[in-house]
Amino acid sequence: MDRLGIVENCLYVGNLPSSATDAELKAKFEQFGSVLSAVIATDSATGRSKRFAHIEMATRAEALAAIRRLNMTLYDDVIMSVSRVRADRRS
Repeated sequence: MDRLGIVENCLYVGNLPSSATDAELKAKFEQFGSVLSAVIATDSATGRSKRFAHIEMATRAEALAAIRRLNMTLYDDVIMSVSRVRADRRS
């Protein structure tokens, strides 16, 4: 974690389509390096997607490459956002 509370190789992916799956998301990010985990947040009561995810890449360089190439791109007709995770978002 850097001095601003940003986790170096962890990404926040927002505005996902409700149809997105962990496996699809992992495949998208594997274009840029090793994906250690790809988890879409779900509502505990309904099991439905909350339309955001956390991705952990193996290195900072891979995470930055994914941000540069995937931020503000289309995923099933929805524009997703990709950024580094702030420490306060990992709870």
